[in-house]
Parts: sequence; C-alpha cells; structure tokens
Amino acid sequence: MIRTKVGRAVAILIGLLITGLFALVYANYQHDIHQARERILVGSQIAETPCGNIEYAVVGDGTPVLAVHGAGGGYDQGMDFSAVLAKNGFRVIAMSRFGYLRTPLPADASPSAQADAHACLLDALHIRRVAIIGVSAGAPSSMQFALRHPERTAALVLLVPAAYVPRPGGAPPMRTPPGTEFLFDTALQSDFLFWATPRLARQTVIRALLATPPAVVENASADEQARVAQVLDHILPVSPRRLGLLNDASVTSALTRYELERITVPTLILSTSDDLFGTYEGARYSAEHIPRARFIGYPSGGHLLVGHHKEVISEITAFLKK
Repeated sequence: MIRTKVGRAVAILIGLLITGLFALVYANYQHDIHQARERILVGSQIAETPCGNIEYAVVGDGTPVLAVHGAGGGYDQGMDFSAVLAKNGFRVIAMSRFGYLRTPLPADASPSAQADAHACLLDALHIRRVAIIGVSAGAPSSMQFALRHPERTAALVLLVPAAYVPRPGGAPPMRTPPGTEFLFDTALQSDFLFWATPRLARQTVIRALLATPPAVVENASADEQARVAQVLDHILPVSPRRLGLLNDASVTSALTRYELERITVPTLILSTSDDLFGTYEGARYSAEHIPRARFIGYPSGGHLLVGHHKEVISEITAFLKK
C-alpha cells in the first residue's frame, strides 16, 4: 500500500513537471511568435497595382535598387540583406513576392508573371529604372525582369541563384539536401513546429533549409553566426510564407533555360561551390552565357555565403556604383 501511494505521488510529480515544462516552452513560443508577427507588420506598405496587391518597403535615397528575396522570405528578408546598401547611397525597394506575407498568390505565379509584377510595383512608386538583385529563388523573376523589361533594368545581380544548368540524365538543376522534404511536410506547416525544430535539431535545419554545411557555420565568426541565427528567426512566422514556399518549390524543380544571350545589362553573379542547393553550377553557366557577365565563386560558405557577407556587400556596392 505504501509503495502504491509513493508510486502515485511520483507519477503525479512527474506529470506536474511535464505540464510545467510544456507551459514554459509554450509561453516562450507565444512570446517569440508574437514578436515575429509584430515585426512583419512594421515598416511595410501595400501597393494596389494592375498585377494585384504587392507588399513592399523602401529605405534610403539615391539610385533605386529592387531587392528580390529568396525562399522563406518576404520584404523583411530583402531588407535584412540589402538595407546596408541604403547606407552606401542607394534607395532600396524590397517587396514580398507572390505568396509571401501580404502579397497574395495569383493563379499565374510564374517567374515571368512575377517579373511583370516587379514592373507594376515600380509603376506604382513612379520609378522608371532600377538595378535588380535576385537572391536564390528570387533569381528566376529577376532574370525574367531583365529579359521582359530591359529598358527598366540598369544592372542585374544574382546571388546563389536558382538557375538552369544542363545536368546528366536530365537531373533537376537544383539539388535537395537530405531532410528538406521532411521539413517541408512537418516544420514548415506549423509556426510552433518551425519554432521548435531549430531548438531541437539546429544542424539539420541549417543543412536542409539553409543549404549550408553546419561546420561552415560552426567555424564562422560571431557576426556571421548571428546573421545565420537571424535568417532562421526571421522565417517566423512561417504560416504566411507557406504558399510562397510551395510555389518556389514548384518553380525551382522545373527550371528551364532562359534566353541568357539576350540579357545585355551589366551582370554580376555570385555563388559558393558547397552550396547544398547546387547553385554554383547554374550561376557559372548563366555567367558564361550572359554577355560580359562577371562571376565570383567562393570555395565555401554554403547557400548563405557564410564568411563572405562583408565582401559580397562590397562587391555589389562597387559593381552598382559603376
């Protein structure tokens, strides 16, 4: 009888501890997700255009630069990367692409339609001509913008671009790191799961979603590690980005060759050979076929160009100032 009572007391104590732990975890999640939702509502506006509503933000004065974010982003990701350009004499316009945050996903969410939406946003802002920076999954619409609206394109910058490259046996141009599909089916369907996953399996998330070798991040400077952490944190909330993520997955899995030879604007393309999405080959292929394009390839750094951020910003700044 005494053992039974002790056993029940222990079970109750364990239950209380588990309940308390879950309550603490959930309270931390509620705090973080509230901050994330507040963050994405600050600083952006909605432009009503013939291409639909487009969310955007603007910072800085000077030569206009259109920042086109990658997968998992939104106007906020564009600002995180390119706001530093505003300190160097540029006017940065960052938008949320189709299906991200407050920009709806239309029936036609192809790169060409997205490129036309870029032009619609510029019309709404009374901007005639821009340099355009396409990051990762933002590269297809950036290249299409240069093709479809050459008179409005002052220069083209492609960072770790999702770009076509012929592969043996007709393999897809982009690679999928181990675990990516699993995270798409689990963590990326829930704000809570995505909040929890980096805390439980950080290296898996860095490898599968950020396409960067975890060792590269571990050996990076404190500033670069903080930048990687910010990229992860700023994917939250993931729920208003999910439609855009799914559309990007569809687009990048079926990339076709664009008429690269018709892109005549000054072009700079950068990538790393250990990008786990395999953008290095597509970046180099694009640079070889775009007239007078310049290619910068780094031996390491992953998809986030870890260890090269300051150098990349310097290269882009110098290129655009020319």
